Amino acid sequence: MPVERVLLTAGAAEAFVLIARALPARRPVVVHPQFTEPEAALRAAGHEVGRVLLRPADGFQLDPAMVPEDADLVVIGNPTNPTSVLHPAGVVEKLARPGRTLVVDEAFMDAVPGEREALCGRTDVPGLVVLRSLTKTWGLAGLRIGYVLADPATIAVLQEAQPLWPVSSPALAAAEACMEPRALAEAAGAAERIAVDRAHLLAGLAEFGEIRVVEPAQGPFVLLRVERAAEIRERLRSLGFAARRGDTFPGLGPQWLRLAVRDRVTTNRFLQAFDQALQALPRRPGG
Repeated sequence: MPVERVLLTAGAAEAFVLIARALPARRPVVVHPQFTEPEAALRAAGHEVGRVLLRPADGFQLDPAMVPEDADLVVIGNPTNPTSVLHPAGVVEKLARPGRTLVVDEAFMDAVPGEREALCGRTDVPGLVVLRSLTKTWGLAGLRIGYVLADPATIAVLQEAQPLWPVSSPALAAAEACMEPRALAEAAGAAERIAVDRAHLLAGLAEFGEIRVVEPAQGPFVLLRVERAAEIRERLRSLGFAARRGDTFPGLGPQWLRLAVRDRVTTNRFLQAFDQALQALPRRPGG
């Protein structure tokens, strides 16, 4: 990728802020459920943000027709946090059109084997801005390093709005190390292991008739729906496991939980704890 199409940032969070502050938008729209920082950044910059809520009944799959025609900035995650849905690239690019900025957050794309459905290498999609992170696979969140891929004019606008020295020397060294051939091979292997470990987790969760898992899941986490999720989450915590609550994501409610994909041994322990948490729920009157 030519250097004029790339901007290093202090993680994706800085990129969201730069986009919100520097790019013109009269009617920005965020596709939910997804990571909440893009909308928060837009609102903090004074924008009135529209929401497109993907439906559980449709498996949270993207329907481009749901996005208003006059939206001039659209934000979507792929694969999406927290649903773990991987939208086909051909569907996502249908959101693009002249006069619209299409922001695709691909922070978890490197957890997808072969990075299929990625748009990060595309230069033929009008208004496309892709955000990537170098911290997810490598557990380097504290270093704050990510990058933006876009046309040179957009990169120049974002760079003009960027504070001086946004990326530290340790973060730059880590970024360089993460892009070496050996590191790329290791990351590809990690994506394959995540797929295997996720399948093991899904198989275990399928044994519980009380829950419904969003499938197909393609990220390093899965989203599930279960009644009394808050109580289950607290009981899991007491057993040594943290489950992410879902009600802070627009479009989800208190009955949703996001679970991280872990190795087989940890997953087996979690499934036992999950069973204990379900069994320990006090029976409700009339239940």
